[in-house]
Amino acid sequence: MATVSTPASPKTALRMRSAGGMRMRRTVNDVITYILLVLGALLVLIPLLWMIATSLKTESELFLLPLRLFPEVPQWHNYIDVWRIQPFTQFFMNTIFITVLAMGGEILTCALVAYGFARFRFPGRDILFITMLGTMMLPGVVTLIPTFLIWRGFERIDTFTPLTVGALFAWGPAYIFLLRQFFLTIPREIEESATIDGANTLQTFFYVMLPLVKPALLTIAVLSFTGNWNNFQAPLIYINTPQKYPVILALYSFSESLSKEAPKWHYMMAMTVIMSLPIVALYFAAQRYFIEGLTVGAVKG
Repeated sequence: MATVSTPASPKTALRMRSAGGMRMRRTVNDVITYILLVLGALLVLIPLLWMIATSLKTESELFLLPLRLFPEVPQWHNYIDVWRIQPFTQFFMNTIFITVLAMGGEILTCALVAYGFARFRFPGRDILFITMLGTMMLPGVVTLIPTFLIWRGFERIDTFTPLTVGALFAWGPAYIFLLRQFFLTIPREIEESATIDGANTLQTFFYVMLPLVKPALLTIAVLSFTGNWNNFQAPLIYINTPQKYPVILALYSFSESLSKEAPKWHYMMAMTVIMSLPIVALYFAAQRYFIEGLTVGAVKG
């Protein structure tokens, strides 16, 4: 038995055309978004791939024309050779010491200061907080000479003190701001419950509040580790003895020592790859908390 289809009403036809247009616009937006993401990924990945490929080349393959991305035979021994050329074990130990001490100091002191701004009322609190945020607008070069004169007055030049002790005084206003936003999202009733159970302020802070802001702490740990691990300017200014160099300064010194010869980019790239590994590993290990920490802290007013 044949069925007779009834024609759609004008309103239904208009609604169907509108839905089709929305689907088309959404598809176009998705395609544009993916194209931009792919281009952004290529901008990051191509230099990384070039660095790794260069670290595996022989010296004669560095300047071949036309350019060749991959070596004919990967020279894995470049990583061992470059480690033997200079005392990079000592340089890595210096870098780990500076990074761990500065990162630990930053996390602890910034959390304490942020908790104070978020939970305690005292005269001038808001003015002090705004002033602290204002220091983020100061270019680092403005405080370079005064800071150097201060440490020279304490006779701490050519020591690790200028690279680490400052972290014990909450020198990261951005970290304080991020942690304060996290503390504001926590209901006060949790602290009141801890107080009723007999916890004092410090116990509440360490055993109740800090575990609740773990995503923010891990975010700060990743950012602080990256900043201190790659810190080039401060060691360049304060460290004079080669045995105290961190890796990044040793790399610079290594490149300068080769300035009279043909650049040994395969060794430089090998050291750069080794230097990048801890940061990449830390980021992947804390990736979920890192993104959560940035997004939650950004939406709380």
